[in-house]
Amino acid sequence: MTSTTLKPKRSRASGGDAIFSYVILGLAMLILLVVLSYFVLLLSGGIQGLAASGISFITGTTWDPANGVYSAFPFIVGTLITAIVALVLAIPLALASALFITEYAPRWLSEPVGYLVELLAAIPSVVYGLWGIFVLLPLVRSFQLWFFQKTNIPWPPAGYGVMTASILLAIMIIPFIASISRDVIRLVPNDQREAAYALGATKWEVIRTGILPYARAGIFGGIILGLGRAIGETLAVTMVIGNVYKIPRNPFDQGATMSSIIASQFSEATDPRFVSSLIAIGLLMLVFSVVVNYAASVIIRKLTPAGVRL
Repeated sequence: MTSTTLKPKRSRASGGDAIFSYVILGLAMLILLVVLSYFVLLLSGGIQGLAASGISFITGTTWDPANGVYSAFPFIVGTLITAIVALVLAIPLALASALFITEYAPRWLSEPVGYLVELLAAIPSVVYGLWGIFVLLPLVRSFQLWFFQKTNIPWPPAGYGVMTASILLAIMIIPFIASISRDVIRLVPNDQREAAYALGATKWEVIRTGILPYARAGIFGGIILGLGRAIGETLAVTMVIGNVYKIPRNPFDQGATMSSIIASQFSEATDPRFVSSLIAIGLLMLVFSVVVNYAASVIIRKLTPAGVRL
């Protein structure tokens, strides 16, 4: 009696799975190559400006193209101030809208409200900029004038400035934070809510102890997405921030961001070192975005509840 070894037949699906895996791997590598090409392009274009200015390109405070002095620190500060202030203004409104849609509003109201919030993300930047010039800027100027008359603090009521740009950015990033927060709140298991209600918790206590801790990783991810939009926004900020080459001294002072200075100056740059310095600012933006997103991924992993896989 002879024994035969039966070889397992290879299923048809395994070949398709292998092809699909290779396709996905290739697309992932393609994304990495695109990002790497961005870095190489910006580095090759900005190396002249970085080499000529040295460390003062990052630490210096003077941007004077007429005399060949290029320092990006005022624009780094302007970018950080506008982005942080925009987040401070946008996060409460975005979370409030997400909680209202998911936990308080009836279905006939939550769907239209959610659609209107998401509709803000579809409005072009130039429309936001025009709205900022014709609606928001006069309001900020009126407040500055009233504040100046009451306190005599030397804040000239120009309207253009960091605060106007920050308010405009806050409106622009609200739909991103609210949409992601709404989705992750809806994914919280109902057992979390029912358990809290069974213990006699109120609506706010259910949200505070049963929903927000479970959804905090996703909410933080939405905040980081909004931060990326605030850092990279160009046209709308350029139209209302003033584009002055200095570090803002107060919330209503004029200034510039890294993206706004590139947009406002690139077409006027004729000197090769001037062009290289502007490209170097773009390189700083790319490096800053990579660092922020990597730090955010580490924090999100720490905030993710046990048993939930990202």
